[in-house]
Amino acid sequence: MPGMETEMPGMAPVKPLLRALTGEAVWPPPMWLMRQAGRYLPEYRALRAQAGDFITLCTTPEMAAEVTLQPVRRYGMDAAILFSDILMVPWAMGQPLRFAEGEGPVLQPVRDAAAIGALDPSVCAANAAPIMETVRLTREALEAHGSRTALIGFAGSPFTVACYMVEGHGSRDFAAVRGMAYADPALFGRLIRTLVEATTDYLLAQAAAGAEALMLFDSWAGLLSPSQFRRWVIEPTALLVRAIRKTRPEIPIIGFPRLAGPLLAEYAQRTGVQCLGIDTGMDLRWAAGAVQPGQALQGNLDPLALVAGGMALETEARSILGAMRGRPFVFNLGHGIEKVTPPEHVAALVRLVRAG
Repeated sequence: MPGMETEMPGMAPVKPLLRALTGEAVWPPPMWLMRQAGRYLPEYRALRAQAGDFITLCTTPEMAAEVTLQPVRRYGMDAAILFSDILMVPWAMGQPLRFAEGEGPVLQPVRDAAAIGALDPSVCAANAAPIMETVRLTREALEAHGSRTALIGFAGSPFTVACYMVEGHGSRDFAAVRGMAYADPALFGRLIRTLVEATTDYLLAQAAAGAEALMLFDSWAGLLSPSQFRRWVIEPTALLVRAIRKTRPEIPIIGFPRLAGPLLAEYAQRTGVQCLGIDTGMDLRWAAGAVQPGQALQGNLDPLALVAGGMALETEARSILGAMRGRPFVFNLGHGIEKVTPPEHVAALVRLVRAG
């Protein structure tokens, strides 16, 4: 049952998130939070300790599905987002990866033609089969309870994933990858094309397993100059979106080019994503005026306002709601939830947004 569709062909979606992503001004707006399933929740920490290591948690379907569902059970979010990691794509292509305690991801750097040639995009989806099983289990659990909660699959966009693959770890400026893009654009372009191919197959496999929407995270897009942004963020994303649409034209795609600034409008126009994730630093009213009226926006509460709670949280959330009333919108954060966030602050935010 590809996609596990529960609605008749031609019917408008009934899930609030899918309605918003397809251009409807749903109110109160649907909401979910980036990194909503994770280390700020005690139930996550307990399961993480049981798994032993992060890759095992991501590739054990029963555990990963449970983590995906935890915030839905606790808060009644309008979307469950697959619990996984953007670096599972290079891992599935054969790049050695581990997650060091307190350090984050550590990869064997890919910096020459031989290293790129050793990657095999054709086996990415097959090697990621446990992740697809997580998608299936999660969608089945949601549908078994008649849930109006949509399931979002995701991947990192090619540039952001390349940042980690070339650098070998996290970084504040990713100088090695940006240097490669300038000094040897042919070599870097080969890596990006490899990632486009692998990511297309990976996302289509998620859609076939039951994901109802897809999201592309380009967390480091804002590091690039305008010309480099166009070449390494917009162009590969447009290729990905077109490739997915050939097979699954009904699947809405959310693009999150973090810190894109004024290039957001060009990204929206040229990539063809249905929804734009907006980072904390961008004015939502400006973003709304820079894109087409029917373009859905998603964002952009400061995660630290959620940590603070109280009047600060209420003021920021109400400002966002006031700016977005009357247009297609998904309430979310402008970046991932912080691990020190009190769970009761998330519950307070859900109540506030539900009240409109």
